[in-house]
Amino acid sequence: MLKVRNVSKTFNPGTITERRAVVDVTLELDEGDFVTVIGGNGAGKSTLLNLIAGVFPIDGGSITLAGQDISDWKEHQRAKLLGRVFQDPMMGTASSMMIEENLAFALRRGKRRGLGWGIHPKERSMFRESLETLGLGLENRLSAKVGLLSGGQRQALTLLMATLQRPKLLLLDEHTAALDPKTARKVLELTEEIIGREHLTAFMVTHNMRDAIHYGNRLIMMMDGHIIYDVRGEEKKNLQVSDLLQKFETAGGGDTLNDRMLLS
Repeated sequence: MLKVRNVSKTFNPGTITERRAVVDVTLELDEGDFVTVIGGNGAGKSTLLNLIAGVFPIDGGSITLAGQDISDWKEHQRAKLLGRVFQDPMMGTASSMMIEENLAFALRRGKRRGLGWGIHPKERSMFRESLETLGLGLENRLSAKVGLLSGGQRQALTLLMATLQRPKLLLLDEHTAALDPKTARKVLELTEEIIGREHLTAFMVTHNMRDAIHYGNRLIMMMDGHIIYDVRGEEKKNLQVSDLLQKFETAGGGDTLNDRMLLS
């Protein structure tokens, strides 16, 4: 589903602030893979996600998604193939618009627009059914402004919007980091449920080692712009946090860890 070939990204090249964020990374995701990506601050995990999304141009290499070379595509061109949930719950929705209006925009992503009713009765019925699967009571609040929702409700809605058209790849950029632990757990459970139900391919960046181990069928560890560990199947199921800590120690010493990871 996704092929990343020898991709690199350096910020501010040739200056005193030059930083090699991603270095010659090669990665393949099979259809249906749910990959969690772990690493300390500056490891390159969010930069790699943003390179796939088209936020930054790549310096070299290629990115192929669902058989299409998207290396030179702009961010808005890739949007029709990608679903994305951001770290900030406020970024994935339009707060001044109603829940049903946000869902209607998500349903029409990448399609041609015409003159007609904004939301058809059949669509409204489908929105209710989809919202009901979240178990948050939002199916009875279609006309409520999204700005009135809690952070967890907005993130759950963003997750639903990102998967409404069944994207080729779902990108999750620390999408529970801004939520309290109880709400984060609920959103992660919804994430796992939707990915499984829709048979999606997903790439989830996280600082939380327990979440990286618990969710998905594959785990990737990054450090200094490189992939240093890639595990799946039974080996991943048997992983413990202590195993990841040992990997970090072996690869680069304890200073590669940060408080955020340890507190998670």
